[in-house]
Amino acid sequence: MTFIDWFILFLYLIFSLILGIYFSLKNRNEADYFVAGRRLSGLLAGMSMAATTFSIDTPLYVAGLVGTRGLAGNWEWWSFGLAHVAMTVIFAPLWRRSGVLTDAAFTELRYGGKAAACLRGIKAFLLSVPINCIGIGYAFLAMRKVAEALGVVDGHIVFGGFTDTMILMICVALFLLVYTVLGGLLAVVVNDFVQLVLALLGAFAVCYVALDASGGMTDLLIKLKALNRPELLSVFPWTFNKDGFNWLDSSGISVTTFFAFISLQWWSFRRSDGGGEFIQRLLATKDEKQATLAGIVFLIVNYLIRSWLWILVGLAGLVLLPYQTDWELIYPNLAITYLPPVGLGLVVVSLVAAFMSTVSTSINWGASYLSHDLYKRFLRPSAGPREMIFMGQLASILLLLVGVATALFSNSIGSMFRLVIAIGTGPGAVLVLRWFWWRVNAQAELSAMLGGFFIGVITSISPYFMIDDFGVRLMVNTAVTAVIWLLTLFCTEPESEETLNTFVKQVKPPGPGWKKIRKKLNIDPVDSFFILGSRFILGSGILYGGLICIGSFLLHQESYGWIALLIAVSCVFLMKKTRLITQ
Repeated sequence: MTFIDWFILFLYLIFSLILGIYFSLKNRNEADYFVAGRRLSGLLAGMSMAATTFSIDTPLYVAGLVGTRGLAGNWEWWSFGLAHVAMTVIFAPLWRRSGVLTDAAFTELRYGGKAAACLRGIKAFLLSVPINCIGIGYAFLAMRKVAEALGVVDGHIVFGGFTDTMILMICVALFLLVYTVLGGLLAVVVNDFVQLVLALLGAFAVCYVALDASGGMTDLLIKLKALNRPELLSVFPWTFNKDGFNWLDSSGISVTTFFAFISLQWWSFRRSDGGGEFIQRLLATKDEKQATLAGIVFLIVNYLIRSWLWILVGLAGLVLLPYQTDWELIYPNLAITYLPPVGLGLVVVSLVAAFMSTVSTSINWGASYLSHDLYKRFLRPSAGPREMIFMGQLASILLLLVGVATALFSNSIGSMFRLVIAIGTGPGAVLVLRWFWWRVNAQAELSAMLGGFFIGVITSISPYFMIDDFGVRLMVNTAVTAVIWLLTLFCTEPESEETLNTFVKQVKPPGPGWKKIRKKLNIDPVDSFFILGSRFILGSGILYGGLICIGSFLLHQESYGWIALLIAVSCVFLMKKTRLITQ
């Protein structure tokens, strides 16, 4: 990096700092600090959600998937699109109507008594510390890898046993804390918007120079086919030819793993009805329509716009960097090799921006659990607005320190991502059912959450019980967790009539599982169960039809492109024809 590259980065950091200080003046209570006073537009909230998932680690992670597993490897994260469609068309309005501050606080709206309080506390701790800090950790790991690729650090000891890598991470963490701790969610969201724009521009720049260096799309495809790796250009881990159906073993994706991706992972994972930081954005919107719009914006940006930018970079890297050993470094290495000084500085800024957007969100979101759901709920119920802001700031510092420490004990972004999935798999069914069935109680959700977490840990890291096949691991986690929570559900009492009535009055949940209670209270759901299900099916068709259509035309697989386009257009037509968009 040249002086001008460092100067561009310095200007961006100063800009972020000023924004944090400015928005800190607008925080008067914890609602301002953690949900931006519930005044976010759908566009801003959706862009923030997209920025949160676009971290410095994601282009590295996708490039690593393409390099090791080919195109089909992306179903590891594409499959979550089904959950995100459900979040948009089903759960976003429900979350906004709940009016809670965090999804942990939601437990004491949906459930009652000591079991609900216990669930809230345990859930807040698990989501904020171990699960959240692993996410912060792999973001810092990615930053470390990028810094090493740029030659900024090399891991040598500087003083007192501290390496230059450790010092860099500490410095970045301290700077990040300033604007995150001071500004709260509003500062995070506004920074997210700027950071997402920068990150997308950086991705476009790297993609452009990588394709240009490869000789254009046509030449790149010829060179990729010459590598004799059919999985590289196959959207699915199989092919059809004159010999019939062939599973691509070279993709490294077993039949069970792929089956788990598309049929289990998205609903069994703990984000099946949204996800903590996403829910925080939905709760921060002005109303239900803006919450739904936030989900739509997120789907477009996260899947339809940036997916193929990262994938094309990964494919180009296979040709341009054939001797690469760590495929997760394709993205930064291509930027270093082919971008001019000013362009490199802008891409570095885009990566730093992506990193900061994710980590700042994780810090603010995690701090909301520690301060609102633990400190205020159990230790200081009488805590005033200023005290709660201070505790949120203190919790932010704690979470960042733990996250940095986590990053020092891993070298693979992909393995950390799969660990997060494994320990969060199992409770998803309960999280969905609690919205549609009165019988689900706090004990069932608590047992599902704890069961899924510990089974995920055991099957992922235990030398005696580890399951190497990722798909089998997810199936075992889900099955065992289901047995645990179902036994718990039918061995414990349902929630009280008072608790259920309060929930129905507040949220107006759909589905036959609430029919008797709604009838007794003379309350109608905002949308019928049939309408919500239709929106989900058609929305999924639009998302995946669009995703595969774009990729197929880019890769000159026109027949698949036209089929996917037909599916997407048909679903849009049916959605409009049946007025499902406006209902």
